[in-house]
Amino acid sequence: MIPLSADALNDGSLPWHVTVLDEVNSTSDRLKSQAAELPVGTVVFTESQTAGRGRRDNRWIAPRGKDLMFSLLLKPEASLEKWPRITTLAALAICKAIETELPLQPRIKWPNDIYLRDRKISGLLAETVSTRNGMLLVLGIGLNVNSLEFPPEIPATSLLREIQSPALHEIDRNALASCLLGMLHGELHRIDDDFTAAIAEVRERSWLLGRQIRAQALHGEVFGRVLDLNEEGHLILKLADGSTHTLTSADEVRRV
Repeated sequence: MIPLSADALNDGSLPWHVTVLDEVNSTSDRLKSQAAELPVGTVVFTESQTAGRGRRDNRWIAPRGKDLMFSLLLKPEASLEKWPRITTLAALAICKAIETELPLQPRIKWPNDIYLRDRKISGLLAETVSTRNGMLLVLGIGLNVNSLEFPPEIPATSLLREIQSPALHEIDRNALASCLLGMLHGELHRIDDDFTAAIAEVRERSWLLGRQIRAQALHGEVFGRVLDLNEEGHLILKLADGSTHTLTSADEVRRV
């Protein structure tokens, strides 16, 4: 097992200040609690996370030293109402990093997951935090890299498992993480003027486009077929009565 290395991940051409911890309860909670004292661009990786979580406080469980678990402290230059775009852009960055490093075709499951075939490999969680220096955003990312075993009730997989090569026993996490940090830097800058073009690239990688879905939205369950993504990356659904509905947020989305 090759450990993560802060020396390998700190690239002078990028604005990130990377730290690698042996163990932490949650990289996002660590950044949120210290946000006022840390420089924007701080990135915390960990080899082990005891209280990792995703949306709806679901736990993110990963074995020590196998995967990538990290969070970034951001202050997007765009207006606050555009900050939700960060999750979409980060999902695109994850896909591009995987595509660059490995012979795989990841797909984005709106609103905050990445899938390979029909199994989850990555999840994102963006949270705002108010500090004396103004509003900041903490973006947490979990990516299954070298794990091979998952509970049968959880539809998850890993990059190593999907490659299915007996000659490959371990994916270099430092190389993958370095590529991902570079992709994040490039994609997050598209939050304003270039977001329309980014959505076109997200559309090409959608796991839901054309599929019938069931979503748990604010006012109850919604059933429909995904027709397209709108300019903000929200889902445009065709409902059973023939009408269309734009799904701007959802706690749970399932293909049916």
